[in-house]
Amino acid sequence: MTQLRPFSVSALIAGTALAPLMAVVLVAAPAAPAQAQQVPDQPVEWTPRRLNQLDRNVRRLERAVTQRNAAGDPVLIETDPEVVVLQGVIDNMQRRLADLEATVQRMNGDIERLTFANDEAQRDNAAMRRLLSDSNNRITALEGQLEAVAEANAPIVADSPTGDARQDFDRAIRLANARDVRALRALEVFVITWPDEPQAREANYRLGDLRAEAGDQTGAVQAYASSLSGWPRTSWAPDATIKLASGLDATDRDTQACAAVREFFERYGEGAPTALINRAERIRDQAECEA
Repeated sequence: MTQLRPFSVSALIAGTALAPLMAVVLVAAPAAPAQAQQVPDQPVEWTPRRLNQLDRNVRRLERAVTQRNAAGDPVLIETDPEVVVLQGVIDNMQRRLADLEATVQRMNGDIERLTFANDEAQRDNAAMRRLLSDSNNRITALEGQLEAVAEANAPIVADSPTGDARQDFDRAIRLANARDVRALRALEVFVITWPDEPQAREANYRLGDLRAEAGDQTGAVQAYASSLSGWPRTSWAPDATIKLASGLDATDRDTQACAAVREFFERYGEGAPTALINRAERIRDQAECEA
């Protein structure tokens, strides 16, 4: 009876030539079984050189086994215990690597969800900041309007916001040009605070315009008349004279309106714009002034 004798792969791994490899492949043995002597294997350091050598030896072993099997002389190969241990270590590392990959995938999913939530939060915060900014701007505008209304409705008394006539006048004109509700009071305060300053006449002229726009023809006539005190030779004086005549006509003071028209032609008619001359003629016709 033919008996197969096992051999250790460690001898194959540690060897460097084909002769030791073939020595481990045993042919049919005598009938009496022999006790294989087991020698403790030394730990193998798996360097690239040893791994390459292992690959070559395995290929050689495969060829030898194939040849023996083809010859009808089967061979029994015993797996090296270190290979079994190494395979177990590799399997464990593969499991740990799979667990690590799964953990990384979960973390990536969590990161994506957190990133999306963060983007949503940033958009919400930006919208909230815009809303707060708009609210603050509206509150600031309302506060400014309330202050302007309070100032516009304050009593008309002599007062100088800057302590200087020129600066007070410039401030009042800026308010008038900006259509600010405080402009009317600013001009009224100026003309009673600085009545003798050179700017007082023009301030009365601008005050007359604001009063006329507000429908206060009587107040406008008074302001225009004050602006024309002494019949100034300024660029706005002809216009002020026509506006004075128009206000007098609107308040049924035709005689005074006719007098204002005569003053216009006598003092400012020469070189006056055609538009002002036409207006003066219409007022003269409406008030039925003498030619």
